[in-house]
Amino acid sequence: MASSLAVARRAALQARAAVRLRHYATVAPAESTEHAAPALPKATLHEDDDPQLADYPRLPFVSKQLRPPRGWDDVQFRRNFGETLHEQEEILSMWGPDVSVVPPQTAARWFSIAVLGFVGLGVLVNYAHPEIPAIRREYPFSGLVSELGSLDANTARVEQDTEVDE
Repeated sequence: MASSLAVARRAALQARAAVRLRHYATVAPAESTEHAAPALPKATLHEDDDPQLADYPRLPFVSKQLRPPRGWDDVQFRRNFGETLHEQEEILSMWGPDVSVVPPQTAARWFSIAVLGFVGLGVLVNYAHPEIPAIRREYPFSGLVSELGSLDANTARVEQDTEVDE
């Protein structure tokens, strides 16, 4: 009796696992068989279209990274068998450039806030640090040119005393 109960339990667990595996490996069937998959849009020539594409369908420019991860015949590429490829599949596939999870306006706003934060911190530090508590060094005779044997090109800049007459 105990062995038949264990066999039944094991069979039920295997059946549940098989259903779970099939659920993840295939696309769920449509509720009604009357509704077939929507037809692909018919190609119409626009000014920017490539004439060599002829009647190849115009598919939407949407990356496959935005598709749900489960429910595909080829899970790695997120596509079903026989699915029409986009004309720019190499850009829209899973190996193409990553899709940004942050909209460009939000990213620009965050970047601006970060830049303004760093600039504000720099200005705050510039005004917060004290001045040097000593007088800057001054050398007589135009920077000791003659005493140290320097060239005339290396003379120190002389500050001119400009007093405003009022």
